[in-house]
Amino acid sequence: MKSGLYLKLSVNGIKKNKKLYLPYLITCICMVMMFYLIDYLAVSPQFAKIKGGDTMQMILGFGSGVISIFSLILLYYTNSFLIRRRQREFGLYHILGMGKIDLVKIMVLENLLISVVTIAGGIVGGILFSKLGELLAAKILGSNAGLSMKISVPALVATALLFLVIFALIMLRMIVSVYRLKPVELLKSEKTGEKPPKANWIFAVLGLLLLGVAYYLSLTIKDPLVAMIWFMVAVVLVILATYLLFIAGSVTFCKIMQKKKGYYYKTNHFISLSSMIYRMKRNGAGLASICILSTMVLVMVSSTTSLYLSMEHGLNLRYPKSVQIEMYTKPEQTEEMKENQNGQIIELVQKVLKEHNQTAENPENYRMLTVSGIVSKNEIYFNPENAPGVNEVNTFDHLKMFYALPLEAYNRIMGTNLELAPGEAYLYAKDSDFPYDQITVENSGTWRIKGHLDKMVSNGNNMANMNSSFYLVVSGLEDIKALEEGNVSVYGVNGSYEKWYYNFDLSCGDEEQIQIQNEIDKKINALAEQESEESDTLFFGASTDSRAASRADYQALYGGLFFLGILLGVVFILGMVLIIYYKQITEGYEDQDRFQILMKVGMTQKEVRQTINSQVMTVFFLPLVVAGIHTAFAFPMIEKMVHLLAFSDRKFLILVTVCSYLVFALFYIIVYMVTSKQYYKIVSGKQEESLFS
Repeated sequence: MKSGLYLKLSVNGIKKNKKLYLPYLITCICMVMMFYLIDYLAVSPQFAKIKGGDTMQMILGFGSGVISIFSLILLYYTNSFLIRRRQREFGLYHILGMGKIDLVKIMVLENLLISVVTIAGGIVGGILFSKLGELLAAKILGSNAGLSMKISVPALVATALLFLVIFALIMLRMIVSVYRLKPVELLKSEKTGEKPPKANWIFAVLGLLLLGVAYYLSLTIKDPLVAMIWFMVAVVLVILATYLLFIAGSVTFCKIMQKKKGYYYKTNHFISLSSMIYRMKRNGAGLASICILSTMVLVMVSSTTSLYLSMEHGLNLRYPKSVQIEMYTKPEQTEEMKENQNGQIIELVQKVLKEHNQTAENPENYRMLTVSGIVSKNEIYFNPENAPGVNEVNTFDHLKMFYALPLEAYNRIMGTNLELAPGEAYLYAKDSDFPYDQITVENSGTWRIKGHLDKMVSNGNNMANMNSSFYLVVSGLEDIKALEEGNVSVYGVNGSYEKWYYNFDLSCGDEEQIQIQNEIDKKINALAEQESEESDTLFFGASTDSRAASRADYQALYGGLFFLGILLGVVFILGMVLIIYYKQITEGYEDQDRFQILMKVGMTQKEVRQTINSQVMTVFFLPLVVAGIHTAFAFPMIEKMVHLLAFSDRKFLILVTVCSYLVFALFYIIVYMVTSKQYYKIVSGKQEESLFS
């Protein structure tokens, strides 16, 4: 009998509060559906067989973890709105004779009903949309997926277990909240607001300092690798600063505005500002959450979209020639041996190309030394322990890639007529500043910088390097030899050796280019296997690469990030909309009686609407503005991080970021119009109207 009553009360409670529960149910279903979809693709053996599918699965595996954590935080957070709204009802039940155990049973049944409906609905939706998601992911990868539809049992089990745990934690929180409150407190809870908080200058200033540090890191860090290392630190600082500024800083700001009599003593400002101060602690946390979610959406969507749309551009930067061949030489090799080695490689390539009726177009044949070093002012050290002012903490800040190229090769490839005397060099500093007129390299020598170059021979390695780099164009091979010996003197057999590059373009299609690359690679390996101690050639570390062979990998990486960016963007937007909606609804019910009284004492509906607009617009659009500021200051760091993925089109990234913000702002305005309408309906006594009317 009692169990039937509990179930009836639970069902009726959800029905009577459908305006509160419907968005919550829809969001829960969407979260479950999104998690199943991502996990389905991440573990699907069929999807792994698609070209680039295994790479995308690794990326989606990270995405499933993000959604898991976000779902727990979002649903746990938004459930507090439901609890607060229902506390008066539960208090009435308690006064009428129900014990706390009875209230717990009702809440448990409600939570069970919600969990069953949302998990079942989300899984069904995920199954129905899984094939569409697979087809979309395959399309992004430039591949085709079969039309057969399958249910992933591992994804289904993982989804059900995850959300059962989330709902169990939510139910535990609801039980604890009931046992902590007294019946009288339950009855008054809906009308009980927070005490007007005092201006907390300490937290406000701390928030500004943390935000300043985060912005400083983003604006001052020049090295892409260092930017990646400090990115998460900057993110944590921004999140902490945002919460401090919205909770403490906003109260302080309201107190300041309250002292401005010309602004404060106006009907709409007086009421809205007083209301904001009265509940700002709770509002501040919600506004900060909205701001952070908005920033996440903007950063993720703009960066992943830029990468995906500029994929071909990034691929061409990484592989400026169709086929790239590189070989290490050894210090013990004579110049004759090196020339013989290079000649054999060119002869081998020409033979393979002739078999395919192809010719090497725009060939580049040159030598270059590639090393890494610690830069301290105008000195480069191979051994970090010898570098002044460098320790284990700041080593990455000083670590640079260092290339050395003979002047003859530079002039030949770049079509220039530069001249150098012995001991002189030209410098090309990429992502770095070098204001000195000479450079000294440990155990190698000192070179006077004759001038700075604005372009450099590129084999794509500079795009693959995570560190910023220096290019030194020296007068001859003697300088290259000195630098090589200096590096070997520190690292011995593990030192960096001179490389010989032979790069060229092909006019055939991707499949034939890959075939040609594979044949060249096989023939080089065959030569390496045939060499002996008596041979005149040393095929040491020879390798081939091609733009065509790497296109699938690039498409998988960029496409995977883009696909994940879309899915996580949708998830974050859902969370943002839900928080905004509950914030407006909760405040509407809390303000209802106050505005009804004001209307009874003579305030017109027009004045009520103006007051509402003043309050809602001031509070509502603040997160959007701050999110735009966060994104603008984060841009330099984001630019450096995407640079690690062979992206260097700054103007395009700016364009996509601005467009993303404008589109998001338009969506934000639409949400504002819908939620402010609901807020007005509630405070004007029309709360019984449909949510979607």
